[in-house]
Amino acid sequence: MTGWDELTSTALAGTGRRPYPGGDLLEAAAVEVARRRAGRRLETARASAEHSSSADHDTSAEHSGGTGDRDGPIDAVGPGGPSSPGGPKDAMGPGDAKDVIDLGGTNRAAGPEGAGGRGSVGGSGAGGMEAAPREEREAVGRRAAERLGRLLGGEHERLIPEWLAAAADTGRRVPPYVLPELLERGRRDRSIRVHLGVLAGQRGRWLAGLNPAWAYLLEEPTGETWELGGAADRRAHLSALRAADPGEARRLLEGTWERETPDDRAGFVEVLADGLSMEDEPFLEQALDDRRREVRQAAANLLTRLPASRLSRRMAERVRACVTISGDVIAVEAPAACGKAMERDGVRPKPPRGIGERAWWLQQIIARAPLSVWGRPPDELLAMRIPDWDAEVKAAWVRAAVLQKDPEWARAMFGWDPIADLLEALPPEEQQELAARFVRNHDLDSQLIMVLGGVSSLWREGLATAVLNKIVKVHTTQPWNLGELVKLAGEHIDPALFELAEDYSPAEPVQQVAALLRFRADMYKELAR
Repeated sequence: MTGWDELTSTALAGTGRRPYPGGDLLEAAAVEVARRRAGRRLETARASAEHSSSADHDTSAEHSGGTGDRDGPIDAVGPGGPSSPGGPKDAMGPGDAKDVIDLGGTNRAAGPEGAGGRGSVGGSGAGGMEAAPREEREAVGRRAAERLGRLLGGEHERLIPEWLAAAADTGRRVPPYVLPELLERGRRDRSIRVHLGVLAGQRGRWLAGLNPAWAYLLEEPTGETWELGGAADRRAHLSALRAADPGEARRLLEGTWERETPDDRAGFVEVLADGLSMEDEPFLEQALDDRRREVRQAAANLLTRLPASRLSRRMAERVRACVTISGDVIAVEAPAACGKAMERDGVRPKPPRGIGERAWWLQQIIARAPLSVWGRPPDELLAMRIPDWDAEVKAAWVRAAVLQKDPEWARAMFGWDPIADLLEALPPEEQQELAARFVRNHDLDSQLIMVLGGVSSLWREGLATAVLNKIVKVHTTQPWNLGELVKLAGEHIDPALFELAEDYSPAEPVQQVAALLRFRADMYKELAR
C-alpha cells in the first residue's frame, strides 16, 4: 500500500482499526494533500470508506445523495465516489473521534493550549479529543463538488472565488474530502477566505481548531449572532441590520463601542457606509477622536461623503484659504503646515515616497472638501489654467470624486485620468457603457485591462461585444498580447452569453472565451441543483 493510500485509509477507517505508523496523521495529511491537488479520484480511500461505513455507524439511510444520485448532496471521500455519511444530519458521536483522527491521546496540532477550545484536548472523544460537531447544512451536489475539485486541481483556478461565492449563496457547504486542500489554499490566498467560514461547515472549523495553519478560518463569518459571534460574524450581522434598519444598526454599535477592540471598531465604522446619512454624523464626528488611526480614517472617509457634515465644512474653509478663482485661472497656494486639527480630520502628515509634504496636504484637503465648493461644473474647471500645483489639484479632484461618489465628477475626471476607481461612483449600466467606449477607442495595454477590471457587475452584451471585437482585431496583429484580455473576458462576461461568443468569430482566442463562458454557465447550473 502506498503512503497516500495508507494515509487516507487510516484517516477514514480509523487508527483503531488501522494504526498509522507515520506519527501525526493530521500533519501528514495536510502535507500530502498540498502535494496532491484535490480533484483526483481516491479509489483506495473510497473503498476504505465503504468497508468502514457499516462498522462505524448505521446512519446511511438518513442521508441524501446515494450512489445512484450523481446530482445529490455529496459527502463521499472523493469526486465520483459513492456517498458516505456526511449529509446535513451527519455527525460523529463521542466515541467516533478515534475513527477519524487519533493523535495518540495528545492534540499536537492544536498546540500546548489546545487552541482555546478549537477542538481542544479533554473532550469526550477517544484520546481526549472532542468529536467534530454535527453538520447543519446540506452539502453541494455531486457534479458541483467535482467541478470544485477540478478548479482546485488547477483547471481555471482563477474561478475559485466565483465558485465559492456562488456556492455560499445557495446556503450549502463543501464536502469534507475537499476541506484539506481548500483550507490550505485559503492559508495562502486571503481573497478566498470570505466565504469559507460558512462553506467549510462544522467539520472545517473542527479541522481549523486542530491545525494552527488553518486557524484563520475561525475568524471568518459563520452566521452567528452579534452577541455570540466572532469579529467577522458580528460585522456580517451589523451589515445585515444596517441594510434593513440603518438607525438601529448605528444604535447597536453605539451601545458596544467602548468595549470593542480597535481593529473591530475600524471595520464596524466601514459598515456604516451602507445607508449613510446625516443621522450618523454625530457618531462619526466622535470617532475622529479615536486612538486608532484606521478608525479616524474610516470615519473621515464617511464624513467626506456628507457635504453638510462638520468635517466637510472645515475642509471647505481650508480649500477657500488655499484657492482663488479669477476668470479662467485657478491660483493655488498649498498649506504651509499640517496641524493637529487637520490630522484629526483625516489628513495624514507624512507623504508617500516621491510626493512633497505640501503637495500631499493640498491633495488631501481638496479630496475631502465638498465638490460644491468649486462653484463650477468639472468640465469647465478642467478647461481652466492652474499655474501652480496643476497636477496635484487634478489628482485631488479624482480622489474627491472617488471618496464622495459623485457621478458628474467621476465622468469628467475619467476623461482626464481613466482609472478604474472612478467607475465605482457610477451605476452599473453606465460603468459598462463608459468601459465599452474606452475599449473601442483605446489600444490594448495595462490601463485598458485595469479599467475592465473595475467594472463591478457581469459584462452584458454591449461591453462583451466591444471586448470580443477588440480580441478579433488584436488577434490579427498582436496575438501574443491577448492572454490577459482573453482570461478577463471569459471570467467577467455574463456566462449566459456563451453562444454570443461562440458565434462571434471562429478566431481561436474568441473560442477560448466561449469555452470558459460555457464552463461557468455549467458551474452555475450545477450549483442550482
